[in-house]
Amino acid sequence: MTPTDDRFQELRRLLQAYEQPSHGFDDTMEAPGTALGAYLRVAAFAPERAARAVREIQSLLAVGLFSDEIADDVDLLPRIHPPQGVGVEDCLRVIQEHLERFLAAPPSPRSSFRPKIPWEWRERFPALAQFLGAYFYQGSLELEYGSHAEAVDDYLSGEPAEDIGKAAAEIGELLDLDQSEDQLREATTTLGLEEPPPAGVPLRQWLVDLQGLIRHHLRAGTP
Repeated sequence: MTPTDDRFQELRRLLQAYEQPSHGFDDTMEAPGTALGAYLRVAAFAPERAARAVREIQSLLAVGLFSDEIADDVDLLPRIHPPQGVGVEDCLRVIQEHLERFLAAPPSPRSSFRPKIPWEWRERFPALAQFLGAYFYQGSLELEYGSHAEAVDDYLSGEPAEDIGKAAAEIGELLDLDQSEDQLREATTTLGLEEPPPAGVPLRQWLVDLQGLIRHHLRAGTP
């Protein structure tokens, strides 16, 4: 069974926000913690995700976390570590409560809000994370490509136009955030960029240039 086949796909994505030790289960009935807060900010852009997560939590709790019926699906879920004396199902009920409150009055998405944890960065900018992580990982310019331009050309010729267009849009959204150069560097590193921009080109300018190249490629309809 692959992750895309499991019946708790959205819950799995939600729980991935909890995987870093510093983002453990710190939710209370009064307020969401670090990981769930990040999920809710992302869900503001797509409330249907929160609705799916609620349905999946309800389905899991109805059968029981340790039921053989869903054992294979549960095995695909990240392991969250509840506080001492609290069960995982109790944690899921708290998460469900916050999701239902969110769905009762979904907030407007705040595109100007800077993500707070790595999971949130990758969820907010998935196409850009795929681009940077797959084509500009550490050593890529030595092992696979002779230059930044060659890596970009490979990306443009090998990825679907829809994904390329999303990456261009996400570059614009990233640049619209109120970030210093250091913060922008931190953000792109979190999104998978491990190779520096071309010599003498500031990171911000390189991203602007990338966005322009992608948009030109899409307008030209280059195969």
